[in-house]
Amino acid sequence: MAKTKNSTDQLIAHIIEGIENNKGLDIKLLDLRKIENSISDYFIICSGTSNTHVDSISGSIQKHVSKSLKEHAWHTEGEEMSQWILLDYVDVVVHVFQRQVREHYDLESLWGDAKITTFSQTV
Repeated sequence: MAKTKNSTDQLIAHIIEGIENNKGLDIKLLDLRKIENSISDYFIICSGTSNTHVDSISGSIQKHVSKSLKEHAWHTEGEEMSQWILLDYVDVVVHVFQRQVREHYDLESLWGDAKITTFSQTV
């Protein structure tokens, strides 16, 4: 069962807050809804500076979403190495990368037809 637009918007907002709370870098929202055969409605991509930072961002997202919306990721991957952690909330998939891994896989170019929203960093 698909989520309502409002609940998806709330989920996105809480994920972004979780990233910002832990100083995640270069936050981008990719809207994949108009792309045929996309695996999700949205990707949220951000970077951390080390394994510890990537793990911390992922934990912050999960804690923030769980506390605020009582939702948990349907699936997670990459927590053992903390170079690329994927959090699958079904309609929204979050990718938390170390910078060099993000540059290597370049999801923004791979999904180049997506509408991309960049979030400014607050220091």
